Amino acid sequence: MVRVMGMSGRVSTWANRFIAAAIVQGALALILTAYFVLGQFAWLKPEVSRVIAGGSAGTWFTVGYVTYLIVGVIGVAVTALFYHHIEVTLGKPYSGSLNLLAWIHLIFMNVGVIGATWLMMIGGYLAGAAMLPPAVGGKGWTVQEVHEKVFYSIPGGYPLWIAVFIIILGIGVLAGGLGYVLAWRRKT
Repeated sequence: MVRVMGMSGRVSTWANRFIAAAIVQGALALILTAYFVLGQFAWLKPEVSRVIAGGSAGTWFTVGYVTYLIVGVIGVAVTALFYHHIEVTLGKPYSGSLNLLAWIHLIFMNVGVIGATWLMMIGGYLAGAAMLPPAVGGKGWTVQEVHEKVFYSIPGGYPLWIAVFIIILGIGVLAGGLGYVLAWRRKT
């Protein structure tokens, strides 16, 4: 287990948890990247590079992937610094209701970012691939066909579920922010 400790010898339990989550998110990002890169040469037809280069609906793949790296990996890791600052530097460890807010932050942020960005990647890849010409492995579908047959192929459609996961992510971040403010203002 990763252990984040300050010069004072104090340990930040929540920084440790967020660092562990960032390590898991980083491992998932590595697996995803390897899948896309290796799939380029073997099993993904049409290739991810064609979907990205095709633009249009395939842009959602790129948006999802980049957002996952920024929020899911880097954002979760940077969040650990806030907890470290409060618990170690300021000497105000989390307890009671602050722990509940931190758990909501950790779980909702991680679930929300994976749900939203992975749905963006899946929907963007499927839609972008379907719009490519059949000569390169696509289906040659129009924008209208993609909306009907891809974006709304799951109950409620991809946009609804992406929004739901963004709301979950937002609730987590709000709970974390509220916890920061309450911990910061608390007397030592």
